[in-house]
This record gives sequence, C-alpha cells and structure tokens, in this order.
Amino acid sequence: MIDQAVHSADRDNVEAVLRDELARGDAMAGSVLPILRHLITAEDSSVFSDEILARVRGMLADLANALLDALAQSAGQPDHAVHPADKVSLLTRAFLENQALLSHLHALALEWQLTERLQSRLALDPVVSPLLQSFVSAREGAMQDLAMKFLAAQARWCQSQRRMKLSLFELPADLFHETLVTLSARAGDDPELIERAAFAEAALRRKYNEGGSRLGLASQLVMSMSGEVEALLSVANSGAALFLSGLAIGSRQKRDAVVLSTHEAQLARLALALRTAGLSPTGVEQQFLALHPDITLPQGFDRLGADKASVILSTGRIAG
Repeated sequence: MIDQAVHSADRDNVEAVLRDELARGDAMAGSVLPILRHLITAEDSSVFSDEILARVRGMLADLANALLDALAQSAGQPDHAVHPADKVSLLTRAFLENQALLSHLHALALEWQLTERLQSRLALDPVVSPLLQSFVSAREGAMQDLAMKFLAAQARWCQSQRRMKLSLFELPADLFHETLVTLSARAGDDPELIERAAFAEAALRRKYNEGGSRLGLASQLVMSMSGEVEALLSVANSGAALFLSGLAIGSRQKRDAVVLSTHEAQLARLALALRTAGLSPTGVEQQFLALHPDITLPQGFDRLGADKASVILSTGRIAG
C-alpha cells in the first residue's frame, strides 16, 4: 500500500517507492485470473468476494445463453428459450479458457463495484454524471446526440449489471469474435450443427457495431475532450465509466488494466497512470481522496513529472 511506504519515503526515493509498489501490485495482478478461473469452476469464494464471483458467473452464463439463442434461431426455434444446463455449462467452461474474456468480465464486475461505491460515497449517479449532463445540454448537435447515445448505453449496462448479465454486443470486437469462434468450435463434426453455427455467427456479425457499444461511445466522448484533462480525470465530475475510458486513453493502457488499478493493491499504477495522462500532482491527490480517502501519496510525488511517470509505468508487467 502506498500509505505504508510514506514514512520511509522522501523526495529522493519516490521513484524507487513507486517502482517497488508497481512491481508488487503487478505480481498480485498476475495471479488474479488463474485464481478467478479456479474459484468460478470450484464454486469457492475464499479469496474473491461472493459478489464478484457471482457477477462474473452471471455474465458468462448470459453470453452462453445469447449464443444458444442465436443457434436456436438458425433452426427456426423460438429465441430466449430455456436452454439445457449442460449446454450452457459447456460454453461457459470454454469461455473460462479465454484469458482475455475472463479478464474483461472481471474488470466489468470491478467497474460496477466502483460505480456503486461512488454512488454511496459521493452521491454520484451511476448513469448521468455532471460531465455527461453538460454534454447532453450542449448546443452542438453532434455532441448532444453522442452523449444521449452513451447515456442510453450506460443505463442499459447498469440495469444489466444489477441483473448480473452482459449483452454479447457490448463486448469489444476481438472478444466478440472469439466468442463466436467458441460457438463454431462447439459444433464438432456434425454437418447440420456446423451449418447452423455458421448461420448464427453470420447473423450476429451483421448486428454487431463496436462503435455503438457503451465502451465505443465512451471512447468517442473522451476523444472529443482533447485537452480537457482536469475535467475528464475528475471521477466525481465524469463518473466511473468516462473516467476509466479517459484514463486508459490518456495513459496509453488497456481499459481493463486501468479498472484493475483502482483496486487497493494497484494504487501505484493508478497514481502513475493519472500523472502520465497529464493530471497535476494536486489533481492526482484529489482523485485519491475521492477513490481511496485513506491513502496518502509518497512524499516527493509532487516532483514526479509526467514523462518520468510514463517511464516507470512502462516497466510494469501488465500489458498496456
């Protein structure tokens, strides 16, 4: 924890402290997915919270059911049918072998947990943040339209997370593709099933639009705010979703890695990412007060430049 290092830190060794904390946090992060995979399979919640495990399990099952719905439609059967538990289980277990998919679902579960915490602590609306409200009220038509689309997508996502579900069409393009490949792989050597799987895959691909997904729309909003770092990287102003997307783009990291950095074991990565993205040392401190009020940044952090922070961040083990 950063605050545990404060007493021994001074202005000369802040870089060493941050490098050490980054390495420690990344080592922990490297063990997350194997443990998560084991616990989901074993129904054991001794390390991860019951809520996180239940949410990831729920999203896995929802994705499996969506693929089975598409497969049923390809055979002219009613969609949204109740599918046999063994078929759902077969797909979810196949998904567990996909590290990128599991990592993404874990990040979404953590994002929802953060969203709820901010609502409780800061009375921050999960759907309409102050920043999003300003976009919705914008006179410029294109910006207002984009903001309204994101607002609707965020509202749907919040509703889905409360039900522990996730739309197949909300997956990033690479993961959407990989889930469809998983469906095709389950067809085996059965010619009829292979044909149905191909028909279902083609139908799903026609409906998919990454730019219209929640994360796609969030990225577009962030890119439209070029130069407005302080407003975007204020979680109390932008809300969790736009804050995380903005920090990912600003620090040149994958969004899932940024979500994980909000965990208390990853705070060095969070501090370095905020500084790399151009937030002032005072701004970084304000975000820690909002996200982790019990944590104190190491002495000398105010002298750490954005370029140096970027260099330290690039030495981490988590892929950017």
